[in-house]
Amino acid sequence: MFYFLAEMLGFEGIFNLVRYQTFRAGAAMMTALFIGLVIGPRFINMLRVRQGRGQPIREDGPASHKTKVGTPTMGGLMILTALTISMLLWMNLASQFVWACLAVTIGFGLIGFLDDYDKVTKRSHKGVSARVRLLAEFAVAGIASYLIVSEINTNLYVPFVSNASIPLGWFYYVFAAVVIVGAGNAVNLTDGLDGLATMPVVIAAGAFLIICYLVGRVDFSEYLGIPHVPGAGELAIMCAAIMGAGLAFLWFNAPPAAVFMGDTGSLALGGALGAIAVAAHHEIVLAIVGGLFVLEAASVIIQVFWFKRTGKRIFRMAPIHHHFEQLGWKESTVVIRFWIIAIVLAVIGLATLKLR
Repeated sequence: MFYFLAEMLGFEGIFNLVRYQTFRAGAAMMTALFIGLVIGPRFINMLRVRQGRGQPIREDGPASHKTKVGTPTMGGLMILTALTISMLLWMNLASQFVWACLAVTIGFGLIGFLDDYDKVTKRSHKGVSARVRLLAEFAVAGIASYLIVSEINTNLYVPFVSNASIPLGWFYYVFAAVVIVGAGNAVNLTDGLDGLATMPVVIAAGAFLIICYLVGRVDFSEYLGIPHVPGAGELAIMCAAIMGAGLAFLWFNAPPAAVFMGDTGSLALGGALGAIAVAAHHEIVLAIVGGLFVLEAASVIIQVFWFKRTGKRIFRMAPIHHHFEQLGWKESTVVIRFWIIAIVLAVIGLATLKLR
């Protein structure tokens, strides 16, 4: 909105600041942070009143989690509210990338909300069936992929090698949808401890803020040997807004959590990161920057596969953060150490920009 207004006024005077993506990124972060902190207490009280006993706790989960009974879920609504308002205020709404990524964020958020609502009303941690949820996610991701790919080429760029790419043709649409859905569910699986998913999402968003800004600049992309995507720099503002909304939520989600983000938040944030990575042509780098999410998802896949084959478990409990809890690590220890891993992986992901 502000960009459109400044453009109408010819970017005169103070409105010239709005021309710069760096300024709008900073403004979007602070706006989302402010909104999240202001609406947080009222949102939490509303959720607590409406949900009563809060999110159901897994009976087979770690014993320490029994103390979390009564904690409300669907806190992702706080994140989505702050994020969406900030995006609409500070982003250039003429960009198709903006609407594609916003569609994924809101669409996945709605799917997650329905899942959370089903869990709360039925007092079960199962929620909507996996098949129905995946079909809905691929429908949203498919539409977003079509919008994004209509603005970019269908090449898969390989990190560590300058301007190296693999032409995927029509298959790129499928690949893009898989990346978006995979990212959404990977973050969803990571969201099992207070603050565990929130901070790595903020870290990953910070890394992609830099990536999106660089690939959107023809001079920097040519110098670094990375694909240039006209208009992708606008998504740096969305990344900043994710960081602001995420930090605001972390204020209330820090141990002991006053609210859980639920599938409403984790699916939306993961899907948003996936859509941003596709638009920026850095899908493989997302697997590095978000390596923690990949590890969490892989631990579940490996556990299920091995148990069905042998009847035995590789991990004491999956996702893998619960495995370390079962080994005797305190929840805060697991969270902080996983944050450290997320930071290291983000740095490695950013290093791919120069190591070519």
